[in-house]
Amino acid sequence: GVYIILIGSLIVMVVSFIGCGAAITENTTILLAYIGTQIATFVFGLIGSCVVLDFSTYDSSIQPLIKDIIMRLIHNPQHEGSKFILRMVQEGIGCCGADGPMDYINYNKPLPSECRDSVTGNAYFHGCIDEMTWYLEGKTGWLAGIVLASCMISVINAVMSLILIQA
Repeated sequence: GVYIILIGSLIVMVVSFIGCGAAITENTTILLAYIGTQIATFVFGLIGSCVVLDFSTYDSSIQPLIKDIIMRLIHNPQHEGSKFILRMVQEGIGCCGADGPMDYINYNKPLPSECRDSVTGNAYFHGCIDEMTWYLEGKTGWLAGIVLASCMISVINAVMSLILIQA
């Protein structure tokens, strides 16, 4: 994830440098290429925002994937890595099972201590699917907003370059 952001940032820096050079020299060909990159940035940003928002909202297509992963982690208690991941998720988010504590009860497994509130001792009501989706929904709203603001800047850059070509 971090490498993708770094590579994307490097590409934006190079394109911006080329755009500045084209504006200073008023080279029409390079300005048209710069406009093309700004349009591509706008399209990819818009598509990326739509995909991120689609995969992070309640009742989205990511929920069955989360359920499958959590259920596989519950069914594989002998593997230390699975136990550790499930423990970290349930403790960190404050959830129990995929859909709730009934996931453990239906498979005749004891309810782990991570599924209980450390203060009251009661089992968490919500499953990890709902809790993860609610968590992602809040975070990705900001991400999509920042990307859409970047898309707006790309449109402004393209329009200003067109104005420079026509002048």
